[in-house]
Amino acid sequence: MMKRQSYIRKDDKVKIITGKDKGKIGKIIKVFQDKNRVMVEKVNMAKRHSRPTAQNRQGGIVETEASIHWSNIQLMCNKCMAPVRIEMRRLEDGKKVRACKKCNEIID
Repeated sequence: MMKRQSYIRKDDKVKIITGKDKGKIGKIIKVFQDKNRVMVEKVNMAKRHSRPTAQNRQGGIVETEASIHWSNIQLMCNKCMAPVRIEMRRLEDGKKVRACKKCNEIID
């Protein structure tokens, strides 16, 4: 699988644009760069069946977040309050930052 540069990072606010959770907004919990996938808080919930273990854990059905492909999400801009495309910019000091293409607001 080809690894592609991702501009999405942990704790970013994103909107789901396709799938069963389309339209939901959540925060990114974890990014899997090698698999091109992300885990979003309270989105794509999957049920796992677990056995009781010796570590004081009950068995039963546990709901957890499952990963989704990062092409199915779009970053939310804090100023526009809308899902936007982003671009990379260099500041005067040489630092690379992400910027909103709609309102030109710096996201980082």
